Amino acid sequence: MIVVTTENVAGYRVSKTLGQVFGVVVRSRGIGGNLMAGLRSIVGGEIHEYTAMLEEARRHAVDRLVKNADAMGADAVIMMRFDSAEMAQTMSEIVAYGTAVKLEALN
Repeated sequence: MIVVTTENVAGYRVSKTLGQVFGVVVRSRGIGGNLMAGLRSIVGGEIHEYTAMLEEARRHAVDRLVKNADAMGADAVIMMRFDSAEMAQTMSEIVAYGTAVKLEALN
């Protein structure tokens, strides 16, 4: 599955727009991770526990996006974007979204 943040895919043209597609992940760090992150925030710098959690959540959101696009019969997802939000001060929601399309190779 081709997933791009652009409107076009080099060497192809969009032959059919199938509609909006998305993948959603909600993650929460355990109490240990929150304690370590809290201690690191006092000192300053990157909080590696949260960085790793969000990187993994983005990968899972894209995997779910691709699964949903595949179920729609798409060849690609164009204009893919991420959105995120905090929920209940302990959870992060990551959404990957875009437009599922059918492609046709340019000759």
